[in-house]
Amino acid sequence: MRSRVRSLAASMTPSVRAVAEAVAADPAGCARLTVTALAERTGTSEATVVRAARLLGYPGYRDLRLALAALAARQESDPAAALDVGIAVDDPLADVVAKLAHEEARTLADTAAGLDLAQLAAAVDALATARRIDIYGVGASGLVGQDLAQKLARIGLIAHAHQDPHLAVTHAVLLRPGDVAVAVTHSGGTGDVIDPLRHAFGNGATTIAVTGRPGAPVTRHADLVLATSAARESGLRPAAMSSRTSQLLVVDCLFVGVAQRTYDTAAPALAASYEALAPRHRPPRTARQEPRP
Repeated sequence: MRSRVRSLAASMTPSVRAVAEAVAADPAGCARLTVTALAERTGTSEATVVRAARLLGYPGYRDLRLALAALAARQESDPAAALDVGIAVDDPLADVVAKLAHEEARTLADTAAGLDLAQLAAAVDALATARRIDIYGVGASGLVGQDLAQKLARIGLIAHAHQDPHLAVTHAVLLRPGDVAVAVTHSGGTGDVIDPLRHAFGNGATTIAVTGRPGAPVTRHADLVLATSAARESGLRPAAMSSRTSQLLVVDCLFVGVAQRTYDTAAPALAASYEALAPRHRPPRTARQEPRP
């Protein structure tokens, strides 16, 4: 329920979002409320509650209540349900670790379940045969873009990640059919990422958007869309941080898929890079240290 609300939040009006967030935060409590009571609780109207139910995929409010009751029952019988709350400022470190691990596992599961395998396969095909690959991202998404670029480069593909928006556009205008551009943006509305993707799309390159908002502006310039999930946002863990986990899963899926498609060339390239880098990960030989006095 929470992942569905997060993915649809950008397309909701403020009043509908208030209802959706209320039922996601307290499914057991909301399952006991009539449509009138839930409208009063959220400061909305009965019509808004019904619209929220339909937007979440249910024919009406009665069906939503039944789903909430079933969800509440599962949470009550699940020992991990206690971890399904946000991190508080005064949480012990052990609780922080447990809650983060729980959130990350759920985020990965939500992303895997929501991935469009046909779109993923098409993205793998495009990357495996690309003449050149540009990857755009800023902030935390930029780090994910760099991760994808270095992975692809290690199997012999020409891939570059651009976090500087001016350089991104400079390279994007040179892309042509046969090239691939990948935009990584959780919000799907980052102008510094959308702009170069728009140029690449206009020039005929295959464009791929990795985003947590499938209907966001970035998708208007994307041939392929790979949707990600994110853990619940909080003051201690903004979406830019929690989204990185699911983005890295998508990056790994792309890389492994491309490596499979290009195995005859990818395997020797990867082995060569391992061999070249191995000495740099061995501690230098030094003279035997004298024991401390």
